[in-house]
Amino acid sequence: MTKPITPLLAADAIIELLDYPGRPFVLIERVYPPYGWAVPGGFVDVGETLEQAAIREAKEETSLDVALTCLLGIYSNPQRDPRNHTVTAVYIAQAHGTPIAADDAKTYGLFSFDNLPEQLAFDHAQVLNDYKQFRETGQVTPLRV
Repeated sequence: MTKPITPLLAADAIIELLDYPGRPFVLIERVYPPYGWAVPGGFVDVGETLEQAAIREAKEETSLDVALTCLLGIYSNPQRDPRNHTVTAVYIAQAHGTPIAADDAKTYGLFSFDNLPEQLAFDHAQVLNDYKQFRETGQVTPLRV
């Protein structure tokens, strides 16, 4: 049997910082293309669950130990990543402490919906809009068929 060719798989975590007023979230500014600000995350390693990958990538890029609280949604638009067809699971996570940018992160920023950066990477404007809806309503991302 021929091995199928499939999209790459990633996992991201919107990290809410519990030690700060208003529970701001962490975005990283990417070192590598595509440039811009992004939700911390990256590719799933073989033998790793999506949840393990989200926790590992959050730690690698922000130096924070996170606790995942829920799955916000699956993002699978073939055009979401200009490098390849990549599918990602986006989780909401919580953490204590102060981030330290590392790995693929040039720097980090703490954001609310009132001060989002202009240049967001990938489809993260849509992801953050879905996260805003979640914060307002408690509803996870609707299916996009």
